[in-house]
Amino acid sequence: MMQEDDLSLFRDAIKGTKKIKQDTFVPTVQPRKKVSEIRELKEKADTLFYFSDEYEPLLTEENEKVRYRREDIDPYILKQLRRGDFSPELFLDLHGLTREQAKKELASLILACEKERVYCASIMTGYGTRALKYQIPRWLVQHPKVIALHQAPREWGGDAAILILIEQTDRDLIMR
Repeated sequence: MMQEDDLSLFRDAIKGTKKIKQDTFVPTVQPRKKVSEIRELKEKADTLFYFSDEYEPLLTEENEKVRYRREDIDPYILKQLRRGDFSPELFLDLHGLTREQAKKELASLILACEKERVYCASIMTGYGTRALKYQIPRWLVQHPKVIALHQAPREWGGDAAILILIEQTDRDLIMR
């Protein structure tokens, strides 16, 4: 019937051909890394590359209020940060973390700001032994995406927090 006709047509079409020997190498496919693994590797690389404990930047500390701006940024931005003109969209609480954990979390925050296109973030250092409060600005100024930082105004944490501005690829985002 129909199947037998199709089969005989197929056999007639391939008559005189010879079977091909399969000798091609097919590489085994490596399992893809999960997004979380890739993110973790990127954070670790950023932490190792950008956050050195030995680097001692020239930070302006006025009445123990830390502030910094990159050289190519308008100085007026520090006044805006101090007054609270920028509202942080992401918050990072570093209470109770070790220095290494804090470095990793800072790298994560900066990556999240880039990915989510967040211009302003708040880092809550707390008071405690002041070890992190003292060290965090010194780490942040080493990262090329951090364009400015200032002690947070009272409504965003005051002395126990720092506001940071992260460079975005679109310059239009600065004018938010």
